[in-house]
Amino acid sequence: MSNQQEGYDIIFAGGGSTACVTAGRLAQADPSLRILILEAGHHTREVPEHIQPGRYMRNLLQHIDAFSEHTARPTEALANRAVVVPSGRAVGGGSSVNFTTYTRAAASDYDDWEFVYGNKGWGSKDLIPLLKKAETYEGETFNDTHGTAGPIKISFAHGNANVGEEFLKVAYAYDTERSVITDMNDFQSANGYAKWARYIDGTSGRRSDTAHHYIYNQAGNRNLTVLDRQRVVRVIIEDGRAVGVEYISDTRRQSVNASIATKTVCATKLVVLAAGAFGSPAILERSGIGTNTVLKENGIAQVVDLPGVGENYMDHNLMIIPYFASDDADTLDIINRGSKEDIERKRISLSGPILETLNPPCAALIKEWTEHGSGLLANNAVDAGIMLRPVGSEDFKEIGPEFEHRWASYFSTKPDKPVMLLGAFAAYTGTHPSAPRRKYFSTEYWTAYPMATGHVHITSGLDPYGKLDLVLGFLEDKSDLGVLRWSYKLSRELARRMRFYRGELDVAHPPFPEESQAACKAANGPVPISAPKIQYTPADDKIIDTFHRTTLETTWHSSGTCAMKPRNQGGVVSEMLDVYGVRNLKVADLSILPSNVGANTYNTTLAIGEKAALIIAEELGIHGTTKAE
Repeated sequence: MSNQQEGYDIIFAGGGSTACVTAGRLAQADPSLRILILEAGHHTREVPEHIQPGRYMRNLLQHIDAFSEHTARPTEALANRAVVVPSGRAVGGGSSVNFTTYTRAAASDYDDWEFVYGNKGWGSKDLIPLLKKAETYEGETFNDTHGTAGPIKISFAHGNANVGEEFLKVAYAYDTERSVITDMNDFQSANGYAKWARYIDGTSGRRSDTAHHYIYNQAGNRNLTVLDRQRVVRVIIEDGRAVGVEYISDTRRQSVNASIATKTVCATKLVVLAAGAFGSPAILERSGIGTNTVLKENGIAQVVDLPGVGENYMDHNLMIIPYFASDDADTLDIINRGSKEDIERKRISLSGPILETLNPPCAALIKEWTEHGSGLLANNAVDAGIMLRPVGSEDFKEIGPEFEHRWASYFSTKPDKPVMLLGAFAAYTGTHPSAPRRKYFSTEYWTAYPMATGHVHITSGLDPYGKLDLVLGFLEDKSDLGVLRWSYKLSRELARRMRFYRGELDVAHPPFPEESQAACKAANGPVPISAPKIQYTPADDKIIDTFHRTTLETTWHSSGTCAMKPRNQGGVVSEMLDVYGVRNLKVADLSILPSNVGANTYNTTLAIGEKAALIIAEELGIHGTTKAE
């Protein structure tokens, strides 16, 4: 390697959720280990936009610097839309920008990794102890699956949560096929309504991310180095061994033709790619690792023939449907869309004095959060929901015959796997200019295991800013469309029975004709619990399906593009996270998922990060605090 900097023992290409967990655990176990993290985004230490949970939606809507955006190919299945998929771009990655929703995968998800794909040590019996080690669960425990002394704090809202409380009350009274359960996150329970916990410290009200709790808390370790705004171009490989990386200062240049000087730094022991489902396969391909077709098109000499790189792209498919809310609902609209003028005109009300404009959030909210760890800034608007499965002939008839094979082959013998996740969301998340500035609540629903898979590949040679060829695969299979239609109808019936309900925001619902019983109408209050269901005609169903094709979005849960599978099955890494065909090169992030998980993915990144630390420590002969407790 020429022009190289002073070397490190381990280099992490990417400083997201898993990188912080793995690097932090290794540094804690052996403070003499020289570790370098190269992150394209910025530092998040004590940055209000990141540590105050209630700001996350405003950040996402305003597309702040903490996100990278990836535009997918338009497809007929999505009404020829070019869907944009954001990913976290900051130290801590998704854990620094996500919704902070605490949901855990089904035990069978991890068991599939071990017994279906042959990844020994990746089943639920091995990962659950690591997840317990990662968390301090502040709620009441009814089982032994939760941790009590880990760095990541898990809490339930103890204020400003009346939307979620009302959702559970209505669900219990209306949906007699299902019940309210104590813990939907015990790795086994599904199909019962429950409170949803958050990655928020219940005392301080702070976001509980991996950057602050695995990395920034080791500021005294001079051998643990985090360089922000540094983008990895490729891995340097000599004689079949990863010996370092080439990277550039991440200037987010306006022109991809601009010349930027590259730097190289060597790794004496290991290079770990942790740049996510988009970044990690792109780095591999720029390093000459991948299928020859893609590499040849990009003018890159093949080093390792590995056709699985960039394939197996997975996500979940999200819908968030808004409803007008009464003024007594606790919502985040005042933060997401409020302005001084709105407050003065009383179009949005807020208890307590309003001292300043809301950009940044007003001093009253900041004061309450700072002094008491409470208030809207300590909330995430997602307090209740269900991991939903169909029950009875009516549900299956609604979903349609296209789902029958999927149910029989995948869900019927695994009762811990939800078909959908559905919940209440205390805010409006859209950007439609005609939406009045007022209070809203929404229902959110998303497919837990969509049939859709796609791919992501480089298109611009060694240019790390080049557009990626992203194919999502969303709604290519009609079975995915049926469960969305079923979920829209159920969520709407729940919403219209909630006491805060004041009608639908019609521009964000299917455009039913006025003569249809399903047409959106103004409302002065909810319908009774016993009110009959809305009757949808076959024409209405087609309108719902078209609505989903024209509005469905990502759930920001991209995964699978460096799958942990056998090489002859399209795998990229082994159960030891080693990239096939290269020594001293691993991948540790959501890209290794061989199959999807029916949950928000932050919890799975914790499992991967803790497991990767254990694997690396054992290989390097490091003894310390990496093992499960």
